[in-house]
Amino acid sequence: MRVALDLMGGDDAPSAVVDAALLVADTQPDVEIILVGPVDVAERLLAGRGTPGRLRLAAASEVVGMDEDGARAVRAKKDATVRVVHRLVRDGEADAAVSTGPTGATLAAAVLDLGRTARRPALAVVVPTAAGPVVLLDAGATVEGSVEQLVEHAVLGAAYAAALGLEDPRVGLLNVGHEPGKGDPLRREAFAALSAAPLRFVGNVEGHDVVRGGKADVVVTDGFTGNVLLKGLEAGLQRAGADLPVSAVLLGVDGVCVVGHGAASAVDIAACVGVAARAVQQRLLDRLAAALEGQQPAVAAP
Repeated sequence: MRVALDLMGGDDAPSAVVDAALLVADTQPDVEIILVGPVDVAERLLAGRGTPGRLRLAAASEVVGMDEDGARAVRAKKDATVRVVHRLVRDGEADAAVSTGPTGATLAAAVLDLGRTARRPALAVVVPTAAGPVVLLDAGATVEGSVEQLVEHAVLGAAYAAALGLEDPRVGLLNVGHEPGKGDPLRREAFAALSAAPLRFVGNVEGHDVVRGGKADVVVTDGFTGNVLLKGLEAGLQRAGADLPVSAVLLGVDGVCVVGHGAASAVDIAACVGVAARAVQQRLLDRLAAALEGQQPAVAAP
């Protein structure tokens, strides 16, 4: 299992990323890490610590900064670390890509170098609850929404939940109330479309259902609302001393891409690598492709 890891991504990069790579080498014996970044930087941080056989380096000379326009920067910086990790996946030299760098840049690079398999890719986050995991999407890949997009994301989310072991996952639509007919025009139209889709649609769910779990295994919403909800959940979980969702899987691109939290620690980054490895082992891309193929007539582009 070969995972390309962005050496320069994250608030504490590159040291935290190197620490994570060494941690993976110690704790995930089936994973080979490809550290992508300036080779001299990686070698300096690895000096005296040994380089495990399952860790190798791939050169990338440019970095996309947090203050840059992600889409514009990744187009201009063809040798940026976030571009190279995805090209390694595209070219078959890695099985998955992981970055904890700027989310916008990571998403843009994934779409540019891997290509889309869905109309609009979605960020899927697994939220831990007392009743079991809840897959929330879109968590911020696209701020606007449409009925077709919500249905497509529901299909992707259900396929991802099934890959996680949630048999026949229940899909809910995030709304301001659980009764049919609630919400704005987008939500009302999406309710009807999801009711007709080949999904186990359980209707509208509210924000507290994402926190408590039990009502739906997958909660679908537009990326603007999903990102606002996710950041509120992160703050609440942190205040309660609970685990935070440190990674999101980008669904709808032609490769496994995991986006980590910018403030991720070495342990968190190693966990992101584990998420990527499991997605490959579970043949997530095949599951998503099959789900989208079965859904195409309902969400075909005009």
